[in-house]
Amino acid sequence: MKKILLINGPNLNRLGKREPHIYGSETLTDLEKSLTEFASSHAAALECYQSNHEGDIIDVIHDADGKYEGIVINPGAFTHYSYAIRDAIAGMTFPVIEVHISNIHTREEFRHTSVIAPVTNGQIVGLGVYGYKLAILALLEHLGGN
Repeated sequence: MKKILLINGPNLNRLGKREPHIYGSETLTDLEKSLTEFASSHAAALECYQSNHEGDIIDVIHDADGKYEGIVINPGAFTHYSYAIRDAIAGMTFPVIEVHISNIHTREEFRHTSVIAPVTNGQIVGLGVYGYKLAILALLEHLGGN
């Protein structure tokens, strides 16, 4: 069974409450439960983590080395300026898929650039929470286990 880590960054703990017209009404707890079941149905174990703190996310990425076969990450606002998270990902030997609920390329100008994307295996944006499932499938395909 493939082990995957899902990391959600700042403000994603507010899913279901924060701008539901953009992010939907599903809570983070609901999303994590659904994605854990989805991963399991594809012979993968998913562990979920969320933090509003950049350093904590970096520590979790570092600690993932040797424990997981890959990461799905929604870095939230860190997407646009966290070179530290970018460097943490660049230093890993496993695949990473970046996902965003909204289409960052159609929103405010400052959201159009991801400093994370160049060190990931792919980026999925604008498909709502369904993008997470696609990211899991893409990661499993990359690992040869889908």
